[in-house]
Amino acid sequence: MGAGAALCGPRAGPAGVSEAMERSPAGTARFPGQAAALGEILRCREVPSGAAVAGAWPARRQRSFGCSLLCIASLFQGWNQTRDANSPGLSWCLESSIISWIPCAYLWICFPFYYWYLRHRNKGYIRMSRIFKAKMALGFILVILCFSNVFFMVWEKSQGIPQTPEFFISPAVLGITMVLALFLTQAERMMGIQSSGVLLIYWLLSFVAALVMFNSKIQHALERGFLENHFHHVTTFLYAGLVLGELVLFCFVDHPPFFSKADNNPNQCPEASSSFLSKITYWWFSGLLWKGSQQTLRVGDLWTVRKQDSSEEIVAWAEREWKKCHSRTQQKTESATFKKGQESESGTAEAEETEALLQSKHSQSGPLLRMFWSMFGTYFLLSTVCLVICDVFLFSTPKVLSLFLKFIEDEAAPSWLGYFYAFSLFLLGCLQTLFEQRYMYMCLVLGLRLRTAVTGLVYRKILVMSNASRKAATTGEIVNLVSVDVQKLMDLIIYFNGTWLAPIRIIICFVFLWQLLGPSALTAVAVFLFLLPLNFVITKKRSQFQETQMKHKDERAKLTNAILSNIKVIKMYGWEKTFMEKLLGIRKQELQALKRSQILFSASLVSFHSSTFLITFVMFAVYTLVDNTHVLDAEKAFVSLTLINILNTAHSFLPFSINAAVQAKVSLNRLAAFLSLEELIPESSSRNTSGCAQASITIRNGTFCWSKGTFPCLRSLDLSVPQGSLLAVVGQVGAGKSSLLAALLGELQATHGSVTVKGTAAYVPQQAWVLNASVEDNILFGKEMDETWFNRVIEACALHPDLETFPAGQKSEIGEKGVNVSGGQKQRLSLARAVYQRASLYLLDDPLAALDAHVGQHVFERVLGPSGLLKDKTRVLVTHTINILPQVDNIVFLVDGMISETGSYQELLQRNGAFAEFLHSHVAAEEKPHAGLPAMGDTKGTVATGSGPPQEQPLSGASVKSAVGRETVPVSQDCSSAAATRGALTKAETTQHGRVSAGVYGAYLQATGLALCVYIVLSFTCQQAVAFSRGYWLSLWTDDPVHNGTQQHTRLRVGVFGALGVLQALGRFASTAAVLLGGVLASHQLFLQLLSNVLRCPLPFFEQTPIGHLLNRFSRDMDAVDSVLPDKLKSVLGFLFSLLEIYLVIVVATPWAAMAIVPLTVLYAAFQHFYVTTSCQLRRLEAASRSPLYSHISETFQGSAVIRAHREQQRFISKSNVLVDENQRICFPGAVADRWLATNLEFLGNGIVLFAALFAALGRTQLSPGTAGFSLSYALQITGVLNWMVRSWTEVENNIVSVERVREYLRTPKEAPWTLDGKLQGQVWPTEGRIEFRNYSLCYRPGLELALRRVTVTIHGHEKVGITGRTGAGKSSLAVGLLRLVEAAGGAILIDGQDIAQLGLHDLRAQITVIPQDPVLFSGSLRMNLDPSNQYTDADIWTALELTQLKNFVADLPEQLEYKCTDQGENLSTGQKQLLCLARALLQKAKILVLDEATAAVDLETAGQVQSMLRRELRDSTVLTIAHRVHSVLDCDRILVLENGQIAEFDTPEHLIAQKGLFYRLLEESGLA
Repeated sequence: MGAGAALCGPRAGPAGVSEAMERSPAGTARFPGQAAALGEILRCREVPSGAAVAGAWPARRQRSFGCSLLCIASLFQGWNQTRDANSPGLSWCLESSIISWIPCAYLWICFPFYYWYLRHRNKGYIRMSRIFKAKMALGFILVILCFSNVFFMVWEKSQGIPQTPEFFISPAVLGITMVLALFLTQAERMMGIQSSGVLLIYWLLSFVAALVMFNSKIQHALERGFLENHFHHVTTFLYAGLVLGELVLFCFVDHPPFFSKADNNPNQCPEASSSFLSKITYWWFSGLLWKGSQQTLRVGDLWTVRKQDSSEEIVAWAEREWKKCHSRTQQKTESATFKKGQESESGTAEAEETEALLQSKHSQSGPLLRMFWSMFGTYFLLSTVCLVICDVFLFSTPKVLSLFLKFIEDEAAPSWLGYFYAFSLFLLGCLQTLFEQRYMYMCLVLGLRLRTAVTGLVYRKILVMSNASRKAATTGEIVNLVSVDVQKLMDLIIYFNGTWLAPIRIIICFVFLWQLLGPSALTAVAVFLFLLPLNFVITKKRSQFQETQMKHKDERAKLTNAILSNIKVIKMYGWEKTFMEKLLGIRKQELQALKRSQILFSASLVSFHSSTFLITFVMFAVYTLVDNTHVLDAEKAFVSLTLINILNTAHSFLPFSINAAVQAKVSLNRLAAFLSLEELIPESSSRNTSGCAQASITIRNGTFCWSKGTFPCLRSLDLSVPQGSLLAVVGQVGAGKSSLLAALLGELQATHGSVTVKGTAAYVPQQAWVLNASVEDNILFGKEMDETWFNRVIEACALHPDLETFPAGQKSEIGEKGVNVSGGQKQRLSLARAVYQRASLYLLDDPLAALDAHVGQHVFERVLGPSGLLKDKTRVLVTHTINILPQVDNIVFLVDGMISETGSYQELLQRNGAFAEFLHSHVAAEEKPHAGLPAMGDTKGTVATGSGPPQEQPLSGASVKSAVGRETVPVSQDCSSAAATRGALTKAETTQHGRVSAGVYGAYLQATGLALCVYIVLSFTCQQAVAFSRGYWLSLWTDDPVHNGTQQHTRLRVGVFGALGVLQALGRFASTAAVLLGGVLASHQLFLQLLSNVLRCPLPFFEQTPIGHLLNRFSRDMDAVDSVLPDKLKSVLGFLFSLLEIYLVIVVATPWAAMAIVPLTVLYAAFQHFYVTTSCQLRRLEAASRSPLYSHISETFQGSAVIRAHREQQRFISKSNVLVDENQRICFPGAVADRWLATNLEFLGNGIVLFAALFAALGRTQLSPGTAGFSLSYALQITGVLNWMVRSWTEVENNIVSVERVREYLRTPKEAPWTLDGKLQGQVWPTEGRIEFRNYSLCYRPGLELALRRVTVTIHGHEKVGITGRTGAGKSSLAVGLLRLVEAAGGAILIDGQDIAQLGLHDLRAQITVIPQDPVLFSGSLRMNLDPSNQYTDADIWTALELTQLKNFVADLPEQLEYKCTDQGENLSTGQKQLLCLARALLQKAKILVLDEATAAVDLETAGQVQSMLRRELRDSTVLTIAHRVHSVLDCDRILVLENGQIAEFDTPEHLIAQKGLFYRLLEESGLA
C-alpha cells in the first residue's frame, strides 16, 4: 500500500508552496494555524538568486534541517486539524511518511519469520503461471516508479531546488520494500505457496495508503487542474492503479505445486488450495454446504483427513514424544513398584497397582502434559495471540461508539467524521470476527489432533498391557478415556484462556466504566456480591431436585430394561398393564422433580439475564442521585451498556473456564495413570524362526509371575516339546495350566530362567473370542482367502452344518461378543481361526470344554488328533477331557504351578502317581450322574435353525438381550452384496436424513397443548415489549435537557427505569417457565405413547429389534425430550424475539435502515438453511461413526492375547487408525461448518451495525443522541443474537429427531387387542382344558419356513402330555401358538370348543400358565415377583411357597415376603428362582399349564418332590411338558414327538418304545433305551 504516499509530496519551490496553499479555497490554509507553518515552509523552499547561490548552501542546509523539524511537528497537528475540516485530508508530511511507511514496516517485521516458515514448509514447486508473471510485471513497474520519483527529486535538487531528506527517504524505502515483496513472491512460488496471506495484507495496506494520496491528488486536480505539477499526479494515479492490480492478483490462487509431498487424493480438503480470503472467511467450505442442502450426505462425500491431521502422522509423533517425556518418570515408577513388591508378602502390590487408574497421583500427569505442550504448544500460543488481538478490537468498539455519540451530539462536527466512525465500527467488528473465529478454528483443529493422539496412545497401550494392568482398567473405563476424558481436554483447549483472560477483561471493563461514571462503577461489585448467594442457593436447591430426578430416572431405566429383557414372560402372563402402571408411577415422580428443577432453572436464568439490568440500574441511580451535577448523557449511558454486556460475558465465562480446567485436570490424571500402567516385557519369550532347533518349545528352570512383586504362579519349570508332537497339559483347577500357555506367549513375566519358542504361534483361548464381523473374516483373521484350505478347516471344525443354517452362510455377520451364536459355535470359530493360520505352534486352552461329547470327539479326530489337520504341527493342549489322553504324545501334569509328572499316558499310569490318582477321581465323578438322572446332550455346540422359536435358534434375535446399548452402524463395507444383506441379524436402526418434517413439530406442539403454546408466544411478546420500553425510556432520559448543570425529573426516570426492569424480569420468568413446563407436559404425553406402542408390539418385533435400540428410545431420546429440547426451544424463542426487538429499535430510530435490513435478513435465512441442513446430517454421521470405534476398542481389549499371539497388532492398529480417521473425517467438516456460520452471520450483523450507524450519521439533524445510542447499542448485540439463534435452532433440529424416533413405533404392526368386550362375559372358561389343534401352521416371520406345518391333534382335558423332539423340531412353537405370541399362519386352536383367535390376548393368556426353562425374576420384593397384580392374599402366597419347598427359606429371610430381589434375581440360586416361578404358577391355578423343563436347575431330591407335588396339585389341569431331556416325560399319559414342525408320533410311552421309532432313537441317544 504505501508507495504512493511518498510520490505525492508537494513539489519543491514556489510551485510546491502554491500547491500546499491551493488545497484550500481562496489560497488560504484549511486548518487553523496552518498558514504560519506553510509560511515557514515557503521560506525554507525559497530559491536564492544570482551570485547569492554560492554562499547560500550552508544556510540552505540549516533551513533544510529546520524544515525537517517542522515536517515532524506537523505530523502531530495533522489529525486534530483533519478532524475539524469539512472534507477529509491529511497533512502532506503525514501522508509522505507515516502513512506510506506503515505497510513497509509491516512487511519488514514479518519477513524474517515468514521466510523461516517458507524454508521449513516446502510444499513443492509451482510452474510460472500467468498470475505469477502478472504479479512480477506489475511489481517491477512499481519498483521503477518508486525509484523514478527518487531520481526526479535528485534532478530537482541538481536544478538548485532544496529538498528535505523525507522526499528522498520515502520513495527509496518504498522501492526497496517492493523489491522485498517481489523476492517473497518468487520464494513462495519455489516453496509451493498457492495463496499468500502475508503479501495480500501488505498490498491491502499499500492500497489504503495509496487511496489517501489519490484522494489528495483528486482534490488538487479539481481545484487547480491536472496540468500543474503533472509528474506527481501521474505517478500517484499510476501507483494506485498498479497496487490495486497487485491486490486483485493476490486474491487469486496459483496453480498446485509439482513434486508435492502432500497427498494427491482427488477428494482432499479444498482448504489447502483455496485463497487466503477464502481461508479466513471459510468460504472454501461452501461447496459441501451446497451439496448437503441438495442431497443426503454420505461419508464418501466428505474429504479425506488431511495428512497433518491423520492418525499415521499424529500418533507416531505422540508415541515418540510420550516415550521421551515418560522415560524418566517410568524409571522412578518401576523402582517404587519394585520396592513395594519386596515389602509385599502375598501379592498385595498387585492390588495397589490396580488402583492406579482411579486414584492417580499428581506427578503422573506431568509427562503427559509435557508431551501435549511439545506437540501442540506453539499452535496453541498462536491461537492465543489471535484471541488477544480479538480482545483489542473488542474493547476498541466502545471507544469508537463513544466518539460516534459525541459526533451526533456535536452539530458542528463534519459529516465525514460520522461516516468514518460508522466504517470503523464495521471494520472493528469484522476484524474481531476474523480473529475470534480463527482462534476457535485453531482450537477445534487442535482438539481433533489431541483426540487422535490420545485415542492412538490408548489403543496401542491396550495391546501391550500386562495382566496386572488389565485388572486396573475395565472396557467401560477405557472407552470413557477416549470419549469423556478426551472431550474434557478438548473443552479445556477452548476454555483455558478464559481462566486468565476473563479477569483481565473484567478489570478493563471497570477501568473504562470508572472513566465514564467515576466511583459509581464500583457499585457493580456490590450487585455481583448480592447475586452470588442467590445463585448459589438456587443452584444448590436445583441440584437436589436433579439428584431426585436422576434417582427416579435410574429406577425407570432399570425397570424398562427388565421389562424389555423379559418381554416374552410378561406377554406370556399378560402382565403388560401391571408393569405399565408401575413404570408410569416412577415416571410421575421423575417428572414431578423435573418440574421443580425447571422452575428453579427459570429463576436462575432470570437472575443471570437481569444482572445486566441490575448493574445498569444501580450504577445509573447512584451516579445521578448522589450528585445533581452528574448528567447521564447518551455517551455515558449506552457506552456503559456496551461495557456491561462485555463484563457480563466475561463474568459468565470465568466459571466455565475454571470448571473446564478442574475437570480436565482429573481427566489428565486418569489418562496419565492409564498410560503409565505396567506393560508386557517383549523379551519374556524369545521367538526363534531359524528352524535349526530340534524342540519347538524349550523352558529352562522357568519361574513366572503375573506382574512384578507378585507371588510366582509357575515355578521351576523344565520342559521341552519336540516338533510336531501333541502335548496335553492336565491338572486341577488353579494348577497353572492356562498360566503355562500365557508364559509361552510371553504374557507372564519371567523372574528366572528362559523360554524359547520356535516358529509362529496360534492361540485358542479358554473363553472364545470372536469379532463383530462375518464368519469368513473371523476365520481368515487377516490372511488371504484359500478356498480349498478354508473348506477343509470348516469341515474339520464341524462348522458346515452351522453355515448351512446361517442366513448368508460364511458371509453371515456375527454379533458383538458373539451374541447371536452359541458357546460351542464361538469355540469352534475360534479354533477354526487358529487352524487357518497354518502356524508352527498351536496353544489350545481347553477348546473342547464348550462342545458336547460327539462334536468334541469329531473336532479332536479331525483337527487335533494323530490324523487331524494339525498332525504335523506342535500342539500344546490344555484339557479336562480325560478320554482323549491316550491319543496324545506326552502329558504334563501340573500341581500348584509346578510340573509334577511328565510322560506318555501309559507311562504316567504305570507310575501310579499324582496323575493316576487324578484320573481315577475324575472317572469316578463322571460315573455318578448316570446313577440318577442321565445328563442331557450338550446343546452348546448344536446348530441353530433358521425357523425355530427363539429358544432354539441362536441366530435369531432372542439372545439380543445381552446387547444392551448396542446401536452401531455395520462396519462391513461389502454389505451391498446379497449375501451380506441376508446375513444381517437384526434390523439396522433407521437413520433420519434431511430436515425434520413439519409434522413432527406439530406433534410436539400438540403434545404441549395449544392453549399453552398461545400463552408462551404472548408472554414472550409482552416481555420483549417491556424490554423495548426500558431501552426507549433510557434514551429519553439521556435526551433530557440540562438546566444549570442538572437534569430534571431524575428520580422519575430512575423509578420508571427500575420498574420496567422488574416487569421485564417477571415476564422473562413467566415465559421461560412456560416453555420448560410445556416441555414436561409434552414429554409425559410422548412417553405414554412410546410405552403403550412398544408394549402393544408382537413378540417377533422384539426378536428383530435389538434391545439397545429400544432402550435408546426410552433413555437417551426421552432425556432429550425431557430436558434438552425445551431448553433449546426456550433459547430459540428468546433470540427470535430479541432479534425482532433489535430490528424494531433500528427501524424506529432510522427508518431508512429497513432498506438494508430486508436483504440482509434474506441472506441470513439462506445461510441458516444451508447450515442447518448440512450440520444436522454431519452430526448424525458423526454419532454413527463413534460406535464402531468404541466397539473395536472393546473387542481389542478382550482379545488382545489372541492378537498378540498371532502377531496381528499392526493390522488392528491400522484398523483403529482407519476408524479414528473416519470419525475425524466427519468431525472436521462439522467444526468448520460452525466457523462458516459464525463468520458469515457476524459479517451480516456487522453490516446491520454499519447501516444503522450510516443512517444515524445521515439523519443526525433529526436524530437525538439518545435515540442514536439506543439504536447502535442494540445493533452491536445483533451478531451474537444472529449466531446463537441459528445454533439454537440447529440444536432444536437435532433434538426434535428424538421426537421423531419416539413416535417411530406408532407405525409398527400391533398385536391383537388385549381384551374384547362381550367375549366370555360372565362365563367360566375353560372348564376342562381340552386343546384341539386343527390343521395349525405357524411362521415366525414372513420369508422364513413354517415352524409348524398343518398340525392336527387333540389333547383331552386333565391329560398330561409330553412334547419332545430334536432341536428345531417345533416343541416350543406349540406353546408359542397356544399363547398367540405369534399369530397362526393357518388353521386354528380351540380350547374347550372356543377358537382362541376370537379372544382378547389377556383373556386367553390369563387362563394358561407357562413355567419357562429360564426362570425370570424382576428387581423388587418377593411378593411382587410372585403376585405382580396384587390379586392374592399373603396366606395364598405362603401356601404356594410351602408346596414348592420354599416356605422355610423365605421365612428365614430378614424381610420375608418383602425381601428385595436384585436384577434378574441374582441374589438367589437358579434352583430357588425356578421354584419361585413354580410357586407363581400354582397361585394362578390355571386349567392349562405348560412346563418347559421347570425343574432342570434343582437337585434330584427336590425335583422328585416337586414333580409329585405338581401331579397332586394339578390333577385337574391339562399339563403340557416340553422335554429337552427325554427322561422327564416318561411318566406322562401320552407323548407327542415332533420332527421338522410336523407330528411324527403321538401315543403312550409304552407304545412308542415298542414301535422303536423316533422316540426310541431319542432314548437310545440319551442312554435310556
